[in-house]
Amino acid sequence: MAKATPKRPTRDEFELEELGNQLVEAKDDGDERSLIVWGMPEKVRGRITVLDSRTRLVHVDDNGVTRKIPFLDIMKVNFE
Repeated sequence: MAKATPKRPTRDEFELEELGNQLVEAKDDGDERSLIVWGMPEKVRGRITVLDSRTRLVHVDDNGVTRKIPFLDIMKVNFE
């Protein structure tokens, strides 16, 4: 039998809107943030440079290395 993979936690519209607002604020401030991302064992740290509404990816730059993270995989934004 195939092993069941854990599913991403579901969040309501209010939680997603609040997360979106935090990401927009982080992008506008240009400050470094840490993101808790579903399925990743460690936090992702860096500056949010692009919020791509078409692909639903958040571009995070950490010392010149850009990671593209799906919006729905981001669980929390921390101000560190």
